[in-house]
Amino acid sequence: MAGRDDSVGALVAGGIALALLAGAGGAALARLGWPDDPGAAVGAALTAGQLQLVVHLLAVVGHRRMGGQAGGARPGERFGWANWITMARAAVACAIAAQLSLAGPALAAPALWAMAAALTAALALDGVDGWVARRTGTASAFGARFDMEIDAATLLVVSALAWQLGVAGAWVLAIGLMRYAFVVAGGAWAALRAPLPESARRKAVCVVQGAALVAALVPALPLALRQGGLALALALLAWSFAVDVLWLARRRG
Repeated sequence: MAGRDDSVGALVAGGIALALLAGAGGAALARLGWPDDPGAAVGAALTAGQLQLVVHLLAVVGHRRMGGQAGGARPGERFGWANWITMARAAVACAIAAQLSLAGPALAAPALWAMAAALTAALALDGVDGWVARRTGTASAFGARFDMEIDAATLLVVSALAWQLGVAGAWVLAIGLMRYAFVVAGGAWAALRAPLPESARRKAVCVVQGAALVAALVPALPLALRQGGLALALALLAWSFAVDVLWLARRRG
């Protein structure tokens, strides 16, 4: 197994490298946001690195456990470059998440610009991991699920940040929590646990969520414009989930 990207050594090294990357990103953002508080950078670095290690461990265990399941990762299947790209997107989310304990209306503008740029890069990579998976023949149910969960976690982190920054009220948290509410509802209603078909509508709405959340972090934009974008994004997301719930309910009936 030497040299394979799913060897124990490669997985450990990759996990450590991405944890260091997330930690460095978290420290840099905190340094920009609170230039007079060196302790903030240290705390953000530790938080981001630890979060990334947790994500890495969960992803590796999930990949191994899905081995042999229909449509999942096949036994012995490599972790794959596509999943490493998704993991890099997770590092961005962890670096931003580390700012949640620090963020507030007084957060310096350079940090907001840096977070908006980092989030834009992560969103751009969202389409790359799937393309790489298809090109390398490593597309799997695990990869699709991992990608979806990182998307959901990123939306939750940034919507929480928008709330803490005072860009919008607590209602903006619904953007990040709606996916998890759907999962919880599925525990009580079996119809919601059925697989959904691919949907261009769902992908388009996801793009709108990302764009609205990036805009929410841009200090140069008028507050009313940022709030309006978030409200529109939430309305579209609620509509998209309603369409899926109705489709699943009719299919069940």
